[in-house]
Amino acid sequence: MRSLAIITVFLLCSRSCFCESKTVEVQSGETVTLLCSDFTKNRQQTDWFRMVNSSKVSCISSMFGVDGGPSYCDGFDGGKFNMSSNSSSVSLKISGVDESDSGLYFCGFYINKHTVIGDVTQLIIKGEDNDSNAKEEGNSHNVHVRMDLLSVILAALTVLLSAVVVVLAVKIRSLLTAARKEQENTKNLDSNDLNYAALSFRQKPKKGGRSPSDRELQSHVLYAATR
Repeated sequence: MRSLAIITVFLLCSRSCFCESKTVEVQSGETVTLLCSDFTKNRQQTDWFRMVNSSKVSCISSMFGVDGGPSYCDGFDGGKFNMSSNSSSVSLKISGVDESDSGLYFCGFYINKHTVIGDVTQLIIKGEDNDSNAKEEGNSHNVHVRMDLLSVILAALTVLLSAVVVVLAVKIRSLLTAARKEQENTKNLDSNDLNYAALSFRQKPKKGGRSPSDRELQSHVLYAATR
């Protein structure tokens, strides 16, 4: 994409080129100065351009001669851009860069009715998006860690609950077995209950003994067990 943009610059803006291409990366909010070497012997007019999306070329500023004052194109005259020159180079200072300043910058020298392209600089702004992406990646990592931890906790709870269910099942089974045995023992005991019967009878009177009315009634209890 960058090579295509440079080729497009050549096709749109010049018939010849004496240039170098480079990439400059700066943080958002910083100030950057772009340089363009002056290879001409008789500079008539110098211009700065910016290309965005490999198709849209915007005029930034222009300057006549070496000592002439710069003039700025629409949209670039707010003091953010500052063009200057000396005998060996032309510079463009951009203050407080932001993401909208990213693009392909190049200078052009108007010589003998021809525009000759100078150095080409790809300006990359590292701004809040990169920080946001890093934060999002960090948050995503934290979410994954929390999800993994939650999965481990849920697995541990599942194992614990399974163990509790097994223990309760064993205890319930033991209680049911004990209750069944107790019920069987109770049935056996009921079948072996003793039936008691009390019988009363009079003893035969002995000779010389007292009369029946004076004799004490002796009672004997007879126990009979039935099966």
